[in-house]
Formats: sequence, C-alpha cells, structure tokens
Amino acid sequence: MLRTDFYFDLPQELIAQHPSGVRGQDKLMVLGRTDGTVSHHMMDDLPDLISPDTLMVFNDSKVRRARVYGIKESTGREQEFMFLHQDDEDGLRWKVLVHNAKKQKPGMRYRFPDGTVGVIVSADGDAGTETRTVQFETGIDDTWFNANGHMPLPPYIKRSDTEADSERYQTVYAKNTGSAACPTAGLHFTEQMLARLDAKGIEREFVTLHVGLGTFLPVREDIIENHRMHEELFTVSRAVADKINQAKKDGRPVLGVGTTSVRTLESCADENGMVQAGTRKTSIFIYPGYRWKVVDQMFTNFHTPESTLLMMVSAFAGREHIMHAYETAVQNSYRFFSYGDAMLIK
Repeated sequence: MLRTDFYFDLPQELIAQHPSGVRGQDKLMVLGRTDGTVSHHMMDDLPDLISPDTLMVFNDSKVRRARVYGIKESTGREQEFMFLHQDDEDGLRWKVLVHNAKKQKPGMRYRFPDGTVGVIVSADGDAGTETRTVQFETGIDDTWFNANGHMPLPPYIKRSDTEADSERYQTVYAKNTGSAACPTAGLHFTEQMLARLDAKGIEREFVTLHVGLGTFLPVREDIIENHRMHEELFTVSRAVADKINQAKKDGRPVLGVGTTSVRTLESCADENGMVQAGTRKTSIFIYPGYRWKVVDQMFTNFHTPESTLLMMVSAFAGREHIMHAYETAVQNSYRFFSYGDAMLIK
C-alpha cells in the first residue's frame, strides 16, 4: 500500500494547541467497525456506550520530562534534546533525538541547566532521522529530568510547554515513568469517569508500554510495507495476562484504550490469541491486512495524516470507514491529535 493512501486534508485550526478547559469535556465519535456507521457523543456518554462485560486495557506509562535544552560549550548555542531511553544500567549513557542531527558530532560537549555536562559519543542513523548517544560522568535519573527537563509536547503543538502541561499531558493513572510522549487516548479519563466505569461493573487492567520512536516516528517510505518500526519496551504482568486470557475464553470484548495498549496486546499474543506475560520489546507495525488476535474494540484519538497510528486504526476498522469518519470529523470541527477529541471503534 502507498503512504499517500492515508493522506487527508486537515485544516490547521483543528489541530488542538491546548487541552480542553476541563479534563474529559471532549467530543466522542463512535465508529462501527464493520459497517462504518458514525454517531456523535461526548465523553460523558462513554459508560453507556460500553457493555458491562467489557475488559478495558490501559497503558499506565508515565511521561518523562524528556525535552532538555543544553548549551554547546564551543559556541554557546542552545540545542534541544529529546531523551528516549537510557543505554546502560547506570544512567550514564542515553539515546537522544536531536534537531540538526547531522551537525551533532561525536566529542561535542553540552552543558545542561544544572551544570551537568553530556558528551556525544556516537552517531546512529535512524530511518530518516538521526539519534545520538550522549554520555554523562554521573548517572542521571528522573529526579534530574524533573529539575532540568520540559514536558515533551509534540511538534504540531506550536508553543512552549507550561506548568499546566505538567498535569494535563499526563494521564490520571500514569504510574511507570519512561515515555517520551504521552499515550494520549488516556488523557480523556478522569477519576470520576473511572469511578463511573467501576460502578457499571466494567473491568479494567493496565499494561505498560514506554512511548518512543516506534509510536511517533513518521513514515517516510512511499510503500508502507518498507517502513521499519523502532523498538519500544512493554510489560504485561502475569495477573493481567491471565485476566485478558480469561476474558477471551469467556467471549468478553477486550477494549484497548489507546494505540499503545493495542500494540502491547497484539505484540504479546501467540497465534491462538493468548497473551503471554513478561517484559519485552516490540517493533510491530500494524497496517491493513493485519490479522487481529486480542483486541475487539478500540478507544483512540484522531491521528496525523500518513502516520503509523492512522494505518493501525485503518487495519482495525477498514481504511474506507476510517477515512470517511475522519472526513466527518473535519466537517464537524472535531479537535485532532494529542489534546484533541476521541473515537470509540466497536
């Protein structure tokens, strides 16, 4: 298939630059997975749109303050770094994504806000972008990121992060720190919404996938089958795997909340659809033609044109149904991307 098969025209004004005034006060489109029917709702309606026997699976990864600015010692110029993950057990070496990557050579030294110095020690080509490995004299951890870093808002949000983003660009159930971008479908859920789902008897479980290049790197290949996904680390506990497998055996629907939860579930399932517990890396790329093993329903945001995420939801509901739904969303002024509105596919 061609990348251009997943292009749609999106007015810039529909790209949400800020979260809604109150968390959870967002539009919700419901899309019929098999027939392509579209109906319009609000997030408040969600408990009434999910059957009580549903098992919802959320990603509880917590966003690291991963965008950090360093000053190049030789020139005094500022450089932005996106810290993706550490490359050793001690936090001395970190894989980073940098702007103007080709100009960032091994041996270059950068001084970060607290005076810590990082040295670029290797250059790694990365499918059309370039990452670098930065080494520090002493290990850095999340205390360091909290003191020196910024929330890693995506580039289509054309503003600097604010203190409000520290709370709003994080799910209310975030627990395990490690993501360089938020699993944003979860941003629509409040403690009150979770309590309402509980009251209806809707069961929920949590997996962890730390969001990195695999989720947000754009597709640059014209033929999508040539695109290479990057690895992301995920964990599924034995108790959660058992719960999901029992739900499948009982014929209960499994609803993946967010594309990262969906990627996790489909990555850890065997050919019989049974989920295997453990901590592993996934580079799964889901596009039309994929044979689904675990997920029956999906809750997600509206995604960028020609992205792997749009290809995934197209694999789930059919490209024609998705493109029609997105056209309808534009006509009805839905807000798109991380801080935008939501879609339930069932």
